[in-house]
Amino acid sequence: MHLTFRQLQVFESVARQQSFTRAAKELHLSQPAVSMQIKQLEGAVGLPLFEQLGKQIHLTEAGSVMLQFSRRIAGDLREAEVAIEELKGVESGRLRVSVATTVNYFAARLLARFCNQFPGVRVSLDVANRQAVLHQLEENSVDIVLMGQPPGGLEVEAEAFMDNPLVVIAPPTHPLVGRRRVPLSALATETFLIREPGSGTRSAMERFFADKGIAPRISVEMTSNEAIKQSVEAGLGLGVVSNHTVELECDAGRLRVLDVRSFPIKRKWYLVHRRGKRLSAAANAFRDFVLNEGGNVKDHARNRKRKAIG
Repeated sequence: MHLTFRQLQVFESVARQQSFTRAAKELHLSQPAVSMQIKQLEGAVGLPLFEQLGKQIHLTEAGSVMLQFSRRIAGDLREAEVAIEELKGVESGRLRVSVATTVNYFAARLLARFCNQFPGVRVSLDVANRQAVLHQLEENSVDIVLMGQPPGGLEVEAEAFMDNPLVVIAPPTHPLVGRRRVPLSALATETFLIREPGSGTRSAMERFFADKGIAPRISVEMTSNEAIKQSVEAGLGLGVVSNHTVELECDAGRLRVLDVRSFPIKRKWYLVHRRGKRLSAAANAFRDFVLNEGGNVKDHARNRKRKAIG
């Protein structure tokens, strides 16, 4: 078979997305270009790789076999890239990092300090929701992930590097603002804005309230912490978010953290990668940097803010 890695890359994207249109968008190609790559690959294989049933496309038996091997080839190429990057060393390596949306609030500071220390490293940063991050781990398409609760059922190495307390936020005019030691029962009649299904923050919130026998009202599901913060500020309800994500809003007087009994919910942020993964010199340097300096990022930011005010 005479085929190219680009054809396999396009094929894998179409198979994963189950759509030529979504694959074209992901790969920054036109849909006709994607269709042409698949047609050429099917010509090289000698069998159809997809079949269309109604409006949905599905892998044929030959397509399922090709998908296994295309992913294996992509993994081998990534391993080769890591081996080459190790020869280059930290001074000129490449680092692929993916962070959950909540972690993004401090990941930029962390990466800025890392890049200042290792200016020759080329960093690729992807900010995604939990489901997308889990997919990247499963596909081994990134070096390191920064996230909340590590996944179960997937062989990974996970190391905690920073506390991630979850707090209840409210608009400044809410009647519970300013009260000390608010009982959990007072939240039973409150409306809560929550993250989408699969979110680590949502899972932690639901487990917490279930353990306490509280069933708060849920009004709206939202796909980002920014949307929750803006909606809480507008008075649509209360929210449960990472305390690290609301510092600016609280300093500006736009949001308040409620003093609720049994809060904050204690969680941690983790540095995660696939178990047995061969980390490049740059990835190892970033791992060591995060584990040694990650907990100090917030303190450095607070000190800079104090100096600016002073």
